[in-house]
Amino acid sequence: MKLYDNGAYLIQGKDVVINSPEAVEAVKSKTGKEVSPQEAKKNTIAYGILQEHNTSGNMEKLQIKFDKLTSHDITFVGIIQTARASGLEKFPIPYVLTNCHNSLCAVGGTINEDDHMFGLTCAKKYGGIYVPPHQAVIHQFAREMLAGGGKMILGSDSHTRYGALGTMAVGEGGPELVKQLLDQTYDIDMPGVVGIYLTGEPMLGVGPQDVALAIIGEVFGNGFVKNKVMEFVGPGVSNLSVDFRIGVDVMTTETTCLSSIWRTDDKVKEFYEIHGREEEYKELNPKDVAYYDSFIEIDLSKIKPMIAMPFHPSNTYTIEELNANLMDILDDCEKRAEVSFDGKVKLDLKSKVHNGKLYVDQGIIAGCAGGGFENICDAADILKGTSIGSEAFTLSVYPASTPIYMELVKNGAVANLLETGAIVKTAFCGPCFGAGDTPANNAFSIRHSTRNFPNREGSKVQNGQISSVALMDARSIAATAANKGYLTAATDMDVNYSKPKYFFDKTIYENRVFDSKGVADPSVEIQLGPNIKDWPEMSALPENMVLKVVSEIHDPVTTTDELIPSGETSSYRSNPLGLAEFALSRKDPEYVGRAKEIQKAQKAIEAGECAIEAVPELKPVMDTIKSQFDNVSKENVGFGSTIFAVKPGDGSAREQAASCQKVLGGWANIANEYATKRYRSNLINWGMLPFIIDEGELPFTNLDYIFLPGIREAIKEEKSEFEAYVVKDGKLAPFTLKMAELTPDEREIILKGCLINYNRK
Repeated sequence: MKLYDNGAYLIQGKDVVINSPEAVEAVKSKTGKEVSPQEAKKNTIAYGILQEHNTSGNMEKLQIKFDKLTSHDITFVGIIQTARASGLEKFPIPYVLTNCHNSLCAVGGTINEDDHMFGLTCAKKYGGIYVPPHQAVIHQFAREMLAGGGKMILGSDSHTRYGALGTMAVGEGGPELVKQLLDQTYDIDMPGVVGIYLTGEPMLGVGPQDVALAIIGEVFGNGFVKNKVMEFVGPGVSNLSVDFRIGVDVMTTETTCLSSIWRTDDKVKEFYEIHGREEEYKELNPKDVAYYDSFIEIDLSKIKPMIAMPFHPSNTYTIEELNANLMDILDDCEKRAEVSFDGKVKLDLKSKVHNGKLYVDQGIIAGCAGGGFENICDAADILKGTSIGSEAFTLSVYPASTPIYMELVKNGAVANLLETGAIVKTAFCGPCFGAGDTPANNAFSIRHSTRNFPNREGSKVQNGQISSVALMDARSIAATAANKGYLTAATDMDVNYSKPKYFFDKTIYENRVFDSKGVADPSVEIQLGPNIKDWPEMSALPENMVLKVVSEIHDPVTTTDELIPSGETSSYRSNPLGLAEFALSRKDPEYVGRAKEIQKAQKAIEAGECAIEAVPELKPVMDTIKSQFDNVSKENVGFGSTIFAVKPGDGSAREQAASCQKVLGGWANIANEYATKRYRSNLINWGMLPFIIDEGELPFTNLDYIFLPGIREAIKEEKSEFEAYVVKDGKLAPFTLKMAELTPDEREIILKGCLINYNRK
């Protein structure tokens, strides 16, 4: 794999000219035309699709309107509640509500079916589409029934990626979908486009997860594709089945790119024909001379079976490399765990080595990444006639949709799997977010799913229970299962892959999916369960701000799962205040109490009462502030909390990572950088200030107070640097906070306190 950060030209989709002082001349010699990078940038597939969907008239400052929207049941209640509070009358474009996160423990939280009935009645009232539980995971339904060539889809799940089908899809926090529901736009600067040039053909036994992990391992740490569009081109694309392309594509999220798009061909056309939607096919190719801001060359034939060790998809090795350096790599993982869990629990992976081989406790093939037809068929071929054994090792397989499941039943793959001791379950995202097949204490699980963050699999460090996940391709998981749990690469197996043809039967969707066909029925009453709650009232940004630092996190990257855990906590997903009680619970259990304590001051102000009486420790803080800023008073000051994290926001698009902080009185985040655009967008849409501070020693520590004079006016004036003071020991110590550019709408949202306030009539 070769990375070129200086850009490259692609001629006729085949010839590559890496940017250099001689590049323009080299292009001219091949084409007879002199083409500048500025002109050739307009010839990428991505540029053409973005241009068609941009409403601003300025391709440097995009205002995108999407063709379709999609959400699942962890996110759609909050989205629709926000939109309702903002004046929603009808879904203006197709909006699909899926229910693939449905098997959560209901103890203490929302009964799942209450959320489902909320979704069904909203689909009827506002004119949407409702997919019942167990029918399909969100992204498989989108591939089967929503994607279209040259279209754009926005989803409230980070893995919203349908580029392999010619659809540019973006995963964002819920408020961005709210904007689309209210006929507003998705506002971003024109993203860079990275050419992913594929050649060769994967060796037998190598699957899409192997290719994806190889890419993630190369680009995550250096931010090579961060917030950019990955455009897959080159002759190697045609050597991949559509299922294979989809499997690579869905994992591009883990690179932190903005979106993805692939050139399309007859195989993609056949995919649409199989699904009865041939009119949605569109041939997409870069034009004669296209220029990419950066470029990656990948020879598919050189990719070997891969494994992403705990606790990140970028922690990659070849399985061959892992087996050759087993104890050293496992020791490194154990040290990572010490850092991730602050030494509270001990991960023991080296005990998994039996006679020089790594023993695995659990295999999972599931969800939007692993549950595809081809993955499961190949796994069944590897396992045919074998047994997973009667020891601790277990294997679970979750087809991504009922149509896939039905075809696997018809062609015998399910029977082949069941015979081995594997369990075949329904379409469910549970293993991907900690609500299904949670491993035993100290168990090691290998999964063809999307993420392996700490606790993502459902372990409970706060209770002394820990397990871990490594990501692998379905084929190598099956090979490991055939060897009764001993880690094995699929390329080490002699297998005759049957490659059965896929036949899509949409009868189950016709029988079970509610489709309003875009017709709203205002007479329908929304069914609200007792734990489905409205968002609390939120104040506008005050003139001056006093922030208490209530958590300080120095991990290299902080995931959204650490900011608000997934899994069983998501049973509170429809109750903003209930869910907020779990914010940072696995990372910093003191956070919630500290945030709520300083929030008392803001609530006192809003009630016309004395903030200092509510929070007595504020008295010396305010005395110190007033000694230099005597104009500060209860009429012009606000109180709240902030957290510091080095690089927060990697992972899920769930807005709850930001909204939970906001409903607890959070007014800001301070970071060296933000891991993803979507997390920063979530902060802004919930009225929180996305501050940046230069790397180095912090001027404040946890539990310090920070004073921001004239913050409201500074936001109005579009400042990028902000005067700030640490209030400590009777002194004000000045320092500077920064903020990347805000759009006019984003500034207004922050000034009004959140997107709901911004839209309220």
